Parts: sequence; structure tokens; C-alpha cells
Amino acid sequence: MLLTIDVGNTNTVFGVFEGEKLKTHWRVQTRVGATSDEYMGSLATMFGLRGLDRGQVRHAALACVVPPLQDVIVEALVDFLDVGPLVVGPGVRTGMPLLLDNPKEVGADRVANAVAAYDACKKACIVVDFGTAITLDMISSRGEYLGGAIAPGIQISVEALHRAAAKLPKVPLLRPRKVVGKNTEESIQSGVIFGYASMVDGMIERMLRELGIEDFRIFATGGHARLMVGASQYIRDMDEFLTLRGLRLLHLKNKP
Repeated sequence: MLLTIDVGNTNTVFGVFEGEKLKTHWRVQTRVGATSDEYMGSLATMFGLRGLDRGQVRHAALACVVPPLQDVIVEALVDFLDVGPLVVGPGVRTGMPLLLDNPKEVGADRVANAVAAYDACKKACIVVDFGTAITLDMISSRGEYLGGAIAPGIQISVEALHRAAAKLPKVPLLRPRKVVGKNTEESIQSGVIFGYASMVDGMIERMLRELGIEDFRIFATGGHARLMVGASQYIRDMDEFLTLRGLRLLHLKNKP
């Protein structure tokens, strides 16, 4: 079995694959300053709760966008599983040309997303990841990573609005019934949810127009992707485990 780990700025997602099947998964809060022993304890607890035999997990793949935690998690995996993980970064075989000014700058999670999306459709596609930041990544019909865009995430915007505007409350992230809100809470929810949906739709259209692409697929992932399904005219479904699926594919491409 393969353990995949996606370390994001807000949450860390774990997934265990048995072949192509995602056997189980869990999510914990990312905490800078956590020790390898703490991660070992967390792994031991979750393996017990999920009924996993750590002796059957023979491989691991890691995408980490929080540099202080990368070595900590690698150490925990070596101590707990006796497995040295594949760490996605420079030098890892992706099978996907990264057509960027500096390919080393692109986040490991974005690479994994792009690889998983193109493998699923074999055509031009855009991956929209609704995490701490919202990223849009463009992949060509030939499987080339062309670049993308980065914007502040939904949660960041809600918290910033609450901090900067004294009379505006912090509201739950729910999609309102209508665009025209009838009270302050609904008005904020409308501005955030439908506003971000419009931004994403507009960015998708600009990307496609700039590159002259007509035949394409849109993939949505990340913790807030579910809010966009139906609010965006382009996002009709989502795969919250797209990054984990990409890590599995990268493991296969780099397996000795």
C-alpha cells in the first residue's frame, strides 16, 4: 500500500492507496512547530482508528508547501513506517514539461494536481484548487504545464473583511439563497461565494481566450471547492482528492 500526504498551509490530508483505490483518508490541521514524534503519534492513532497495518504500507509520497514541516514529516515516516517517501520537488520525474520561467517555483501540490488532471482526461484542462490560496493551473492538450494564476483564498478574504471592517461580522461559509442579500450575513456570503465564482469563471475565460483553447476540461479541488459547484458556470463537479491521486501517479513514475 501507498501512503500519500498533501501538506497545505491550513490542512494536511493523508490518503492510503491499495493499487488505484483510495482505501481510506483523513485530514488534520497543519501546525508549524509540530515535532516528528507528534506526527508519529498522530499516524499511530489514525492507523489504529482506520484498522491499518503499518507493515503493509511499503511506500509513501509527500507534497509539502510548508518548508519547516517537510523534514519533520519525512523523519516521522521513516521512524513509523521505515519508509523513505518520495518528496515532490526539483528532480522528481513528472512526465509533464513545466513551461515556466523557473520550474522550481511551482508548488508540489500544483504539480500533483496537474499530473492527475491530465491523466484523467488527456486533453487541455484547467485545475482550480480552492485552498488557503486559490490557484488556477493550465495544462495543454499535449500535457504541458503552461502556468497559471494565484489569488487569496475564500477563508482569507472572509477573515480579512471581518478584521478590517468593524461592523461586519465573521459569517459561516454557506451559499446564500440569492445573489441579492436581504441582510448583512447573506450579503457577505453572496459577495464572497458568488463573487469568487465570478472571478474564477472570468479567469478561466481569459486563460482559454489567451491560449486559443476550445476543447477543455475543468477540474476543481480543495477544501472550498464544494461551495463553487453550481455557483460557477464552469465548475460542475469536484474531486477533493485530486492531489492525492496525483501523488500516487508521481510515485509510479519514480518507482525504482
